[in-house]
Amino acid sequence: MTIVFNVLLFAHFLGLAALIGAAFLQRRAAAGEALSVAWLWASLTQLISGLAMVGLRDAHVVSTPLDTSGHIKIGVKLIVLLVIAVLAILGRNRTERARGLALTMGGLTVLNIGIAVFWG
Repeated sequence: MTIVFNVLLFAHFLGLAALIGAAFLQRRAAAGEALSVAWLWASLTQLISGLAMVGLRDAHVVSTPLDTSGHIKIGVKLIVLLVIAVLAILGRNRTERARGLALTMGGLTVLNIGIAVFWG
């Protein structure tokens, strides 16, 4: 099961790279262009792989299970990721606000990375 966990972790990192890539891609987009669909697919990749990794850890299949503070951390990261996904869905139809939404979503992505790294 360690191999499955590592494949999920790899997919999670690919989703993260896609979110960062979508932020840079959106910066180069012309004014009035809709948000890239990459935002949505990357956030869904992060969501599915992240929840699967938490499930494996809580089922005691790999590593040690999460303690209470670990569940709170995952909950906060989940909320931030869901906000990114909702903004990606809303931004597909609101082309006039795409640039501002992209900056917000990029900031939320960096926030999620900071939570992952600095929250004990």
